[in-house]
Amino acid sequence: MKNNLLPEFRNYLLSNNIVPQKKIQFYAYWASNFMAFSKRNKGMNMDITIQSYLNHLRSNDQIADWQLKQAEEAVLLYINHYSANNSELVKKSVECKEPENISKVIYELRKAIRVKHYSYRTEQSYIAWTKKYYYYLDNCTPKGTDRKRMNEDNVRDYLSHLAVKKKVSASTQNQAFNALLFLSRNVFNFELGNLGKTVRAKRGRRLPSVLSIEEVQNVLKHIDGVNLLIVQMLYGAGLRLMEVARLRIKDIDFSSKLIFVRDSKGDNDRSTVLPDSIIPQLRKQLIITKELHKKDLNNGYGAVYMPNALDRKYPNAAKQWHWQYVFPSTKLSVDRGSGKIRRHHIHEKTIQTSLKSAVRKAGIAKHVFVHTLRHSFATHLLMKGVNIREIQQLLGHKHVETTMIYTHVLRDISKVPQSPLDSLVQGK
Repeated sequence: MKNNLLPEFRNYLLSNNIVPQKKIQFYAYWASNFMAFSKRNKGMNMDITIQSYLNHLRSNDQIADWQLKQAEEAVLLYINHYSANNSELVKKSVECKEPENISKVIYELRKAIRVKHYSYRTEQSYIAWTKKYYYYLDNCTPKGTDRKRMNEDNVRDYLSHLAVKKKVSASTQNQAFNALLFLSRNVFNFELGNLGKTVRAKRGRRLPSVLSIEEVQNVLKHIDGVNLLIVQMLYGAGLRLMEVARLRIKDIDFSSKLIFVRDSKGDNDRSTVLPDSIIPQLRKQLIITKELHKKDLNNGYGAVYMPNALDRKYPNAAKQWHWQYVFPSTKLSVDRGSGKIRRHHIHEKTIQTSLKSAVRKAGIAKHVFVHTLRHSFATHLLMKGVNIREIQQLLGHKHVETTMIYTHVLRDISKVPQSPLDSLVQGK
């Protein structure tokens, strides 16, 4: 490992105490390696370049998962924080020139999204679709003013292009439509009218993948430590991935045995069950978290991210114990919004990787995601006779029709007919 790689970046990491000193040389290596990769792959915007680089690393069997995660963190630190807007690296290449006036559009879009308190993931998604829409117009339509470019014909043509040329799924096409609808209404003050001739991506009936109770037990046998506790909460409380990652101390009620989920999907709050079996281990986790919080306070940190501008209303609340994350990150990082050094929550990829490894070790030949545990939670409650309306409330579904999908899963599981072949064999 060369020790003379990117000395200014190394000094930046060291002076801000972002990563342990012994790991700084590795972060510098990954950043340097990414820069070399980007020079060999001109003609892509930065987001695509980063994703291509990570895919390139994934194809190398000699690179472990933890190295891939380290490489991603190093690149994002270098691009988003160290380089900021001054480095030539973060500028778009000539072959992928930014559409005219898109910077102003993105600024107004981001401002409208934050006024409505949409999640950061929604913000990133809407911005990405807006850029893709503008790139499409630059290549396929005559240039015009921003308002002229946002009209029914252009949006209809773009959505049809996604279905016909890109062959996207129905959910992806709907996501693009929602982004452009938000853009037209909140940035251009323009209502999209007739989109009836849009080619729609096909939406077939899809039943969620569900693990059996025995399969869940088998998966849990192959996880330990804090990852086991997280997976138990995902399954035992029906939580979404980011709901458990963002869980705060104040939202666990041991006396009522409830978990309160704040600012969930659709900006709604709800409560769900706190499993009795995990309470002892959860209390131990809070002790570990408290010790880490005390250490951060002693080192001049300890302030956590506060939602909905509460840090301005309650300036001291960010350092209070009850606002801390239940599952904090193992290291400090730079907050991309404020630029402050904080201890964020555990990274979602850590959870995903641990579950993926456990499923592989358990020998389960199903396509299992973290969300599969939530599907399994709902299905297993139905199997125990819990009312569908109660399950709807626990999951936080706005409409009961969404929850009804699990009744189809249960029906398919419980009413499997006997094969005629088995009848022949039994008749022998």
